[in-house]
Amino acid sequence: MIPRILIVEDEPAIADTIQYALETDGFETICRQTGTEALAVMADETVDLIVLDVGLPDLNGFELCKQIRKSHATPVIFLTARADEIDRVVGLEIGGDDYVTKPFSPRELSARVKAVLRRTAAGMTPVSCGDTFQVDDSRRRITYCGQPLELSRYEYNILKTFISRPGHVFSREQLMVKAWDDPDASMDRTVDAHIKNIRAKLKSIQPEIDPIITHRGMGYSLKEGL
Repeated sequence: MIPRILIVEDEPAIADTIQYALETDGFETICRQTGTEALAVMADETVDLIVLDVGLPDLNGFELCKQIRKSHATPVIFLTARADEIDRVVGLEIGGDDYVTKPFSPRELSARVKAVLRRTAAGMTPVSCGDTFQVDDSRRRITYCGQPLELSRYEYNILKTFISRPGHVFSREQLMVKAWDDPDASMDRTVDAHIKNIRAKLKSIQPEIDPIITHRGMGYSLKEGL
């Protein structure tokens, strides 16, 4: 499939230059000028990478990245007119994958896009628990026995945590830390409700199997050897 790149840049001349360079190198592109428009795209469509200007007219690019990171793991390359080290550090710490300072060479940007896609593709090779589970982190999608699961944000985070370490017992507190942005804002029994929902969704596909084990007084784990 041809990678789709979302370009979020409010200066038309720069956006056109980026679009031309990427499309010349075989990418499909979507261009938007504001953070609001970019969020609308992310809600309705699948993109493989975002080229994101920090200085948008309606929303700071760093803040936009934070919002995107709440529900998407899509790689982000920041564009900025500033070269301060603190900006680079902030951008990378909040989830950016690379950082390009204006003015820049369109060919260099295209090369960086390719490099980030290669790097993230290697890191997002579907993680599997045997052949039973497949995790596609870029699309936040988990399949079970070949069928995609319709999971909420928290259900996805919890199940992905189990799949990462089959057999390991996770306490409710550990699951809350991994699944919630603000664990202190939720009660530990909330985890039980989400796991109940996950179990129901798994059983709708394989009624005879319950992959999640309850360890009373300790927590939950995913069965090994699935």
